[in-house]
Amino acid sequence: MESSADLVVLGAGPAGLAAAWRAAQRGLSVIVLERTGAVGGMAASFEIAGIRVDQGSHRLHPTTPANVLAHLRRLLGSDLQTRRRNGRLRVAGRWVRFPLRATELATALPTGTLLGIGRDALTSALRRPHDDTYADVLRAGLGPTLYDAVYGPYAVKLWGLAGDRIDGDQARRRVTANTPWKVAARAARGSREDAPGQFFYYPRRGFGQIVEALADAVADEGGDIRLNAEVDRVEVTVDGATAFTQDGDVVEARHAFSTIPLPVLARMTRPAPSLSDVESAGRLRFRAMILVYLVHEGGRWTQYDAHYIPGPETPVTRVSEPANYRDSPDDRQDRSVLCAEVPCSMTEELWAASDDELGHLVQEGLARVGLPPVRRAQVEVRRLGQVYPIYQVGYRDQLAGLDQWAMSLPTVTTFGRHGLFAHDNTHHALVMAYDAVDALSDDGYFDSLAWAAARERFATHVVED
Repeated sequence: MESSADLVVLGAGPAGLAAAWRAAQRGLSVIVLERTGAVGGMAASFEIAGIRVDQGSHRLHPTTPANVLAHLRRLLGSDLQTRRRNGRLRVAGRWVRFPLRATELATALPTGTLLGIGRDALTSALRRPHDDTYADVLRAGLGPTLYDAVYGPYAVKLWGLAGDRIDGDQARRRVTANTPWKVAARAARGSREDAPGQFFYYPRRGFGQIVEALADAVADEGGDIRLNAEVDRVEVTVDGATAFTQDGDVVEARHAFSTIPLPVLARMTRPAPSLSDVESAGRLRFRAMILVYLVHEGGRWTQYDAHYIPGPETPVTRVSEPANYRDSPDDRQDRSVLCAEVPCSMTEELWAASDDELGHLVQEGLARVGLPPVRRAQVEVRRLGQVYPIYQVGYRDQLAGLDQWAMSLPTVTTFGRHGLFAHDNTHHALVMAYDAVDALSDDGYFDSLAWAAARERFATHVVED
């Protein structure tokens, strides 16, 4: 089947759907091509044991720009709830409230750890990073005590590399409280209900309700979303872009927006990048994730929305309980569902472990860190192959040529987390979509200068946990 449109969007995650909606509102004809059978990507929700769950732990951050938040409120109405954060973090063998609260830190942490943090704070002016690595940047800023207790081991679990093998960009893009004094200030604000980072927005029917509402809005504006439409080739000219799907569909458009991983786009697009850029793209890596869902019988497992586990006691980095993220009469009272996140590589034996093996692995790990037993009634596992870009030392050189090639394509614009090989929150992805549509005129002209300015703003994004 052959189709034509003003705009073709590759990928129906938050960035792609937001861009499609904004463009359709402007009167542009839009076709969205999504390789899977559902919208949302990693931001999707689905049901297990009668309870809506997410693909990991997701929140809409309070720093979401006012115009974007207003649009989401219009789409979701009262279903978009404001919720108080209530998590816990494992530090030095103890559980502390997360986000941190100053009134608890002094009594919750071991004396040796507190003394070390205090010493590091007093000597912070004397420390300088020797190299631009994640380890050096955070050891210089936060000090060795916090780095060794939290950020160092967490890096190994999340990205599979020691901190001295990870680029300093990882620290700058992922850690906002990067000195002991900033940590203390954030903890001091922890008792304030309106403090940034102490609350979040979350829909009544799971985080995926956001992308579902965006998909409905695209359809209402006349946009065409095609599921199970995997693109295997994109041909680009000065006059437009043509996407070819594996099922034989051909979509011609004056412009294409791509939110698929940049290395994947490079393999399927003509004109292709140079051979050296293709080789560099092959060295860019993503961290995979196994999501292990445990159905817990007997009501809620704990009162907390998430537990963060940076240490090596278990491969699990975070355990979330989706029903605690929201207030919904639809949630069952006789059971709950936990989501345990296990980062790994697709080449590890863990990736091929059975559901039952993974269920036992998670339960044993939770017991090891002192969490309550799970009265397990069911285990369900989902595997995500590309979750976190890995900013290994040297990644910038590997990415630079590929990014320049993408920027040179006259009728293709790439954005979103994986489209820019970026660690970003959902609100960042939505902002990218808005800026991309703003740079696209009704006659198909794309304002590359406006987009370059937007890209500079995106480079200042810092991920909020």
